[in-house]
Amino acid sequence: MDFPDSREVIVVDIKMRFWSMVFFMVKWVIASIPAIIILTIIWAISVVIFQAITGGGIMWHGRFFHPSAM
Repeated sequence: MDFPDSREVIVVDIKMRFWSMVFFMVKWVIASIPAIIILTIIWAISVVIFQAITGGGIMWHGRFFHPSAM
């Protein structure tokens, strides 16, 4: 979008004390834990759906991979 009174802003530096930044990063990591859990659940559900559609794991039923072929 073009705004008539808009200006480009370039951030050059952020002045923040070291321990304040460490505390901020620790909070950031703690906040990411629920997101990782949610993404893991979504991934697991998608794997289950994929296996249900394909009739199980491709490698486990010997359709494309057979252990004696190695």
